[in-house]
Amino acid sequence: MTPAIGVRLLAGPRGWESLTEHQKRLGRRPQGTGHLIDVLRDSGLRGRGGAWFPTWRKWSAVRESSDGHAVVVVNGHEGEPLSAKDRVLLQMRPHLVLDGAALAAEALGASQVVVYLSRSSKETDQAVRRAVEERRVLEEPPVGVERTAHRYVAGESSAVVSRASGSQSKPRFTLVRMAEKGVDDRPTLVQNAETLAHVAMIARHGPAWFRQLGTEASPGTTLMTLTGNVKRPGVYEVDLRATVGAVVRETGGTVSPPAGALLGGYFGSWFAPAALDALPLDVDVLRSRHGAAFGCGILAVLPQGGCAIVEATRILAYLAAESAGQCGPCVNGLAALAETMGRVSSSSAELGDIENVMRWVDMVKGRGACHHPDGAVGQLHSALCVFKEHLHAHLIGRACRGAKTAGFPQPPAPGDGWK
Repeated sequence: MTPAIGVRLLAGPRGWESLTEHQKRLGRRPQGTGHLIDVLRDSGLRGRGGAWFPTWRKWSAVRESSDGHAVVVVNGHEGEPLSAKDRVLLQMRPHLVLDGAALAAEALGASQVVVYLSRSSKETDQAVRRAVEERRVLEEPPVGVERTAHRYVAGESSAVVSRASGSQSKPRFTLVRMAEKGVDDRPTLVQNAETLAHVAMIARHGPAWFRQLGTEASPGTTLMTLTGNVKRPGVYEVDLRATVGAVVRETGGTVSPPAGALLGGYFGSWFAPAALDALPLDVDVLRSRHGAAFGCGILAVLPQGGCAIVEATRILAYLAAESAGQCGPCVNGLAALAETMGRVSSSSAELGDIENVMRWVDMVKGRGACHHPDGAVGQLHSALCVFKEHLHAHLIGRACRGAKTAGFPQPPAPGDGWK
């Protein structure tokens, strides 16, 4: 059986890798040309930021619009509270990510690279700035670092473009593609940090090498954050042909029998313990057979005695507070849902509360300016459907151990504004 855990992106010395160490281990990167887009198409690489969109398609759209003044943005914001993968990658292997960014800039005719980070991680900022300084001896497009508030939606692509253009890190209301008008109205590629690290490896080794792992539709590896009720929480590089159960076993298993798990992060889907072992990581199979998304690669496992209804409500309340405040479904819908679910999860529901919740979930879906309300109600609806017995216990007023059981790591305090 093929091991679920492998090392490609995180190979090499422990800790931060210098440019000299990086080039000694992997060699100098090749030159980025338009042919790289064909290489990425053949590799099947898909974006690792959460949407899993084919990378070559994004690049093609920017190249078609580029006039030599395009912008490449490395999205390392990672506003998802349960994720640590991009942080780990940028702190340990920043040159791999910057290789990918330089390749993208050369292939797309971009004149500028921007690394977009959250102000919440000084370690990441220091690691990236140190790497950028080291690369000044290379003939590459200039690289700047843009830091912004640690808000959940600040990593959304249009919010990234808005902040990099000097405005607030809130999603934009526009139908114009950022491939045509992004940062300062220039053609822009916004690419997740991990995706660009894979680009750097594929450019060196080729698409066939990349496809040695993973499946036909989801080739390669991905970085996955394991947290909660697991013996060895952390970031692991996993083969996309693996199952969730195999990953958990090979990383040491759980501390106690799981009470359920959230796959995909705060915009993810809940699963009962019995479903975890055979659950695939292949993003298309996961979506078609289980109606779930792998998102940015998170598995958060609840401890014995934990309650998904309680935890899903905590997540909903956090996401409601993280709204950009630009449209009704977020401002009013999520707030009303959070308040009502607060009563349900504390076993003090009022008559009609759960009926209102189900009705509001349907009303909110698909009506926001961005996907924030969809993701927020998606994880809640998933918990309500999968853990119906727990929900029933709350509705009849039965006390729940989950209210006093430590669940997932708590999210950070609300961000410091929108810049």
